[in-house]
Amino acid sequence: MSQPLPLKETVRQALHIDRAIRLVWRAAPGWTLVNLGLVVVQGLLPLAALYVMKRVIDTVTIGVKASNLSAAIQPVLAWLGVAVGVAVLIALARSLGEMASSAQALMVADAVSDQIHAQSIVMDLGYYENPEYYDTLHRAQIEGPSRPTSIVTGLVSLGQSGITIVGIAGLLVWANAWAGIILFAAAIPAAIVRILYSRRLFKFTLGQTKHEREAENYHWMLTTGYHAKEIRLFQLGPLFKGRFHDLRQALRKSRLDLYRRRTLLDFFAQALASIAVFAAFGYTALQALRGALSLGDLVMVYLGFQSGLGFLQSILQALAGLYENNLFLSNFYHFLDLAPAIQAPEHPRPIPQPITRGVTFEGVSFTYPGTAQPALESVDLHLGPGEVIALVGENGSGKTTLIKLLCQLYRPDGGRITLDGIDLRDVDPVRWQREISVTFQDYVHYMLPAWENIWLGDVDAPPDRARIEAAARQAGVDETIRRLPKGYDNYLGTMFEDGKDLSTGEWQKIALARSFIRQAQIVVLDEPTSALDPLAEAALFDRFRSLIHGRSAILISHRFSTVHMADRIYVMDRGRVVESGNHNELLKRGGQYARMYLAQAKNYQPETDPS
Repeated sequence: MSQPLPLKETVRQALHIDRAIRLVWRAAPGWTLVNLGLVVVQGLLPLAALYVMKRVIDTVTIGVKASNLSAAIQPVLAWLGVAVGVAVLIALARSLGEMASSAQALMVADAVSDQIHAQSIVMDLGYYENPEYYDTLHRAQIEGPSRPTSIVTGLVSLGQSGITIVGIAGLLVWANAWAGIILFAAAIPAAIVRILYSRRLFKFTLGQTKHEREAENYHWMLTTGYHAKEIRLFQLGPLFKGRFHDLRQALRKSRLDLYRRRTLLDFFAQALASIAVFAAFGYTALQALRGALSLGDLVMVYLGFQSGLGFLQSILQALAGLYENNLFLSNFYHFLDLAPAIQAPEHPRPIPQPITRGVTFEGVSFTYPGTAQPALESVDLHLGPGEVIALVGENGSGKTTLIKLLCQLYRPDGGRITLDGIDLRDVDPVRWQREISVTFQDYVHYMLPAWENIWLGDVDAPPDRARIEAAARQAGVDETIRRLPKGYDNYLGTMFEDGKDLSTGEWQKIALARSFIRQAQIVVLDEPTSALDPLAEAALFDRFRSLIHGRSAILISHRFSTVHMADRIYVMDRGRVVESGNHNELLKRGGQYARMYLAQAKNYQPETDPS
């Protein structure tokens, strides 16, 4: 049985205070120091204000009894001047504190975004196909930017209020022995209410994440251009607008019900605290009537009790706030603590430069997480150096899944993939991915300048305009780009001012240019000509061998005019390789490839007159 953790370690694990402090310090060290300095100043100034007010009242009382009124005015004015000075200092400290807190919050929010982005890009592709991951990411994005600053602000408030309350408690105990006890007792109920409902709010938020994301999805569909055409053509706007409204209304109602119950209990707690304040003040007033306290003492006790209660409530509220922020910050750190399943080995094997024997799939099987049907079963396949192979088959036969495994976006459940005999598990996945240039069927439209859209295919190299334009010519999109108002500097898409959208075929050529510019040993093209016209497709494949410069290539396509030039064709069906060979061999065999090829070819043969 494991030994119980020390109390310090238990508290450290229960709270994320240490991680939050480190995060805030790294993000905004200067403003954090300013806040710490203001803690002491803002903690001492209220004590000074109370003491000065007592001296003003006592000086006025003495002046009223004095025979020479004009002589009494000068000390009163002097203490009033001090009171004004203290009030100005309090206002200045408050303003500086707000500025420091705002600057700190902005810098921390940016630092949190940096951490979320850094974590997002190292997560395996499998996470992005899991709804639970999106729930975790959503909660991290909501809570991460504000909660670390709130924890540090709570600690600052504890320090500031602690300094003040110690001084006030001393003054009150000096005037009335019971005042300090009543002060602490009056503040406790409100803190209990805060802690109780912090837990309830946390559980509520966890339970509503799915509905929050559903509402965000409808909002995204209603407000972005990606869905704009179909939303208008199919008149989906009112439907999605109504669903968003209903989701937000249900979420709002549930949250308001929670707030309503908390407000009611908080009211009773505050009312109880007010009764306690005035009961203690009444007792102090009786002492003043009996001559045990001066009028200045009475005013100081009253103001001290009120402000002391406020500061004590601030302390308890800050403690409750730390509890609440800890609960919600756990969502952020839960996201940051996710570990990718695919990581570089401790001692990665070097990648051959160049590849001399090729890439081999040996009995590779794979099933997507959360599904029962295997996507690949016992696949054997080989890609030799400088060789072009093609993958064909019906939708869902496993072609794209095979590419994902090759790119180490997933790892096989069974079998292995080797590179010149080296298991891909033994190489650095990031380093290996630099050796592969992929154009997926669902390629991305980057709302960036045309040149950058192409350069993104090889960001490890400097943005050489000559290389970029050469890749554009290879993909057949150079003339299109030059016709844009700003040429290669023109933004693509319509998201930004002066941006120009392209046709689907032109966007696909941009994606192909990204693949051609990358200095990789393997080129993978998944349906590379699905949006190209027949002439553009023919021009591309007439010079395909020269475009890949002797590199190995994998083609995935439903167009047999595209794949017939491959050195070897693999026919896939339900996750298995059922045939392989070159175009002529597979036609002679009369199997599945021949049936698919002839079915497609007959659509291009002229009809004959049966008469």
